[in-house]
Amino acid sequence: MIGASVYVVPFMIQRNVPGIGPYVLPAFLFAAVPALLAAFAYAILASAMPRAGGSYVYASRGLHPYLGFVASFSQWFGLSIAIGVVSYVIIPFLRDIAMALEFNTLAATLEDRMVRLFASLVILWTFVGVNIRGIKLYELTLIPLMILMFALGAVVIVFGYSTGPGAFAEALSTKGMTLPRGSSEFNPYIFLSASAVLFSSFIGFDSIAQAGGEAKNPGRNLPLAIALAVVIVGAFYFLFAGAVYHAVPWAYIAQEAMKSDVTASGLMSVLLSPGWSVAIVAGAAVALTNDLPAMLLSVSRLMFAWAEDGIFPRQVTRVHPSFHTPHVALILSGIMASLGILGSHFAGDFFLGIDILVTSMLVNFLFMCLAVITLPKRNPSLAAQVTVLRNRTHQRILSGLGIVMLSGFLVIHISKDLSADIDDWYYHSTPIWIIVMLIGSALYQRERKKLAAAGVDQKKLFSTLPPE
Repeated sequence: MIGASVYVVPFMIQRNVPGIGPYVLPAFLFAAVPALLAAFAYAILASAMPRAGGSYVYASRGLHPYLGFVASFSQWFGLSIAIGVVSYVIIPFLRDIAMALEFNTLAATLEDRMVRLFASLVILWTFVGVNIRGIKLYELTLIPLMILMFALGAVVIVFGYSTGPGAFAEALSTKGMTLPRGSSEFNPYIFLSASAVLFSSFIGFDSIAQAGGEAKNPGRNLPLAIALAVVIVGAFYFLFAGAVYHAVPWAYIAQEAMKSDVTASGLMSVLLSPGWSVAIVAGAAVALTNDLPAMLLSVSRLMFAWAEDGIFPRQVTRVHPSFHTPHVALILSGIMASLGILGSHFAGDFFLGIDILVTSMLVNFLFMCLAVITLPKRNPSLAAQVTVLRNRTHQRILSGLGIVMLSGFLVIHISKDLSADIDDWYYHSTPIWIIVMLIGSALYQRERKKLAAAGVDQKKLFSTLPPE
């Protein structure tokens, strides 16, 4: 779950939501609340339905087959675009490392737009290959990256809290610069808008649920992994962002964000030696790379689950004869992620992809909370299998709070998107999301008609779990 957003989003939020100013950390903390509530919903549902394609299975069995598809298709689209965005954003970090090491020819090469496009595609398809090869290579890739990322992130945390604005102002003065001043007026709408965007930092735990029966003892380990991810990674994110804002005044961050893309590594480089700056930039690159395997696993298992239920072409259920992984689903997900790379390349702004991701995941998490509420009535036999937070009163309270907060975030996020001062409609995430969901819904209805024509007992199909 530990991803790269913490290196970018808490600082670029100053441009995406102008006026948030010194309230980024409170907004960050507030954004964790609905994510935690959604995590409870995921943990409850995962304990009863440990199958590949987690969110699709949960909502289709606990809520309604179509709503299960909507929730998971929204998730698939948002994460696929995010995979492309991550692959595209890795290259500037590699360029910065080359510049810091004075590999000027390599840095200039990575600056070329076509080189960046090609390199992004190479990185993406390398990790598609890692996922196709299976869990052993996945484990050998992901766990070392996670350890390295914690270690390099700890450099930022320790250094950030051990210094302060005074040292930063002094470092600026040596370059003939002074700290800017900014208004710190609190605006509730801006605060909530920023929280909705920062919410994207906490969504990685949903990838855990998609593994389903591929995990050992999934009924126990999936909920436990979700809980650990939310608590440990949430704390790490908050400490990391807090360290940067402790060392670098928010007014400077806001000023620089308006000029160009800023990152934690770039902001801290004012204070650090070139060697430590390279280490932090490398940490950001590792964090970005670490995002790819888990997200590819997640989106491919969603496609596999649709096809297994017959609401998507059956060819997607094909499993590699040697590696026993859903290679067709992985390749198709890689193709959609490649479109995300191309979109970032031509648009020149990765925040469109983040806005699409936020909309998609808010919808997905909202349906997960609703599924917890409706599961006992719609599917009592599966509800009896729940092993996490079995008390129905507690389930209703937590899921109800999740529904309220996630709905509020969704309304605010859509309002911010539609009111943004952008000329071309296709740079707004909401209409793009709606168009894609309409296309997905048309595919779903076509496949449901095929099931009906084949005489499939759809009531039975969508009330029992897929085979492991």
